[in-house]
Amino acid sequence: MSNAASIVAVVLVSIASLAVGAFGLRLSRTMSDFYVASRGVGPVLNASAISGEYLSAASFLGVAGLILARGVDMLWLPIGWTAGYLLLLVFVAAPLRRSGAYTLPDFAQLRLESVVARRASSLLVVAIGLLYLIPQFQGAGLTLRTLTGAPSWVGQLAVAVVVCLNVLPGGMRSVTLVQAFHYWLKLLALLTPLFFLLGALGGRSGDPDVGAVFVADWVEPLRGDHALYLTYSLVLATFFGTMGLPHVVVRFYTNRDGRAARRATLAVLVLLSGFYLLPVLYGVIGRYVASDLVAAGRADSVVLELPSRLFDGPVAEGLTALLAAGAFAAFLSTSTGLVVSVAGVVSQDLVRWGAGHRQGIRTFRLSTVAVVAVSLLLTIVSAGVPVAHAVELTFAVAASTFCPMLLLGIWWRGLTARGAIAGMVVGGGLSMGAVVSTTFGIATGGWFGVVMTQPAAVSVPLSFATMVLVSVATRASAPEHVARTMVRLHAPEHIDLNRGSFHPERWYRRASAPVSPVSPVSPVTHVNQSSAANGATTEGTDSGTQHTAYDSGDTTARRSQPTARRD
Repeated sequence: MSNAASIVAVVLVSIASLAVGAFGLRLSRTMSDFYVASRGVGPVLNASAISGEYLSAASFLGVAGLILARGVDMLWLPIGWTAGYLLLLVFVAAPLRRSGAYTLPDFAQLRLESVVARRASSLLVVAIGLLYLIPQFQGAGLTLRTLTGAPSWVGQLAVAVVVCLNVLPGGMRSVTLVQAFHYWLKLLALLTPLFFLLGALGGRSGDPDVGAVFVADWVEPLRGDHALYLTYSLVLATFFGTMGLPHVVVRFYTNRDGRAARRATLAVLVLLSGFYLLPVLYGVIGRYVASDLVAAGRADSVVLELPSRLFDGPVAEGLTALLAAGAFAAFLSTSTGLVVSVAGVVSQDLVRWGAGHRQGIRTFRLSTVAVVAVSLLLTIVSAGVPVAHAVELTFAVAASTFCPMLLLGIWWRGLTARGAIAGMVVGGGLSMGAVVSTTFGIATGGWFGVVMTQPAAVSVPLSFATMVLVSVATRASAPEHVARTMVRLHAPEHIDLNRGSFHPERWYRRASAPVSPVSPVSPVTHVNQSSAANGATTEGTDSGTQHTAYDSGDTTARRSQPTARRD
């Protein structure tokens, strides 16, 4: 079969993505445009962009491959990845938008009033983002290798270059338009060939015991050693991991308000539910006509190979080209979202070259190149973990770290900075250990090996318990302005309330400036004479210094000391 059509399709997708991104460049003028598209994205466009970003290589290729190889137990993957947005809708979407944050570290700083918590969150965002980028590059290499026989690094490098060219000019504003375009392209790319495949399969019978796939193991759930634990751990990771993914969470900051965030999430549920029916059908069809791919270790390529198994000539070439275009769009859309979220955190928190709008954008662009380069290196040195399983592990890390911080931070005023940091260290340490063990092929046996394969059932409860217990033990150090923060997170925007003066851009502008300590604030006046003379309050830090992310003129931010202790 000629691969010219597939190569042309991949090139056209890349060019179209760059053209859409270039249009977004015309709209990107401010730092807010680069990070959160100036919070002006409508629900329908944002839902399409979120869905395009979320449907990664694991969704387009990995789900069908796992259904082919392991059967009905893997149906939990599309169910869990979709249901995760239901939890986001109910518990997180609107409060996150009302927080006014740009990133997860911004939220940690706002809610916990701790620079240490912000730094810890920044490191986790980078770790999760890099882990999630690895399977995207793996999928790109797999696609081009399947289509052309080229080495895997060719596809990985191609995706890296296109992602950089998309992100560098216009940031989030460009990425939003590109990802919305990619969702509809991916849906079309899977839906159109499916009609042809189902029609061709109607007059064909398959042997249910071909290759390494046996019917009993394929259609009956919970078979094999430790199947119950592995299944529940997978469910926990996928249900709770969604709300902890930094590239998913950052999209909720781009909505106009909390109501728009909820509407966008509801639309995402509809779009994802429709899409995830398609990879499952591809896996079932592959079970009958391409189950030899399991024994060959190429189950992830089943979506790309099905047309050639049922058709010949131009029809097979055209359908394969369309699927290749959709697969490449999947890598591009998820990778661009990940790079934006990780590069944003790197440029804001981990490196800072100068101050001001121009320097901030320059740092963002340099961070983009660095993030992509590091991801490529990690992809090359990592073992050949199946694409979908690599994503499962990333979900486990997110569910064990940011999910507890978000849920407890939004709905429990007793969470302290020390509790949140301790929980993220415990949950993140265990889940990251599992990722390292699996990704780099470190063999483990017994129950410990089972936990390392699917750590979420252990790491998620441990993280929640650690945050609660440490927060209770350190209740005296609870965030001083937690009452106002809770009002900010939960009160609808149209209600005229004092929500505090937190704004992340003040952190970016002033973080490099020296901060003078102030003496403790009197519980009667709430502002000491030194800070009053300078127009500053002591909001936002544990050490009693003025936090740079708060308005220096906000003299009503501090609550009385007795109230702070009761929180």
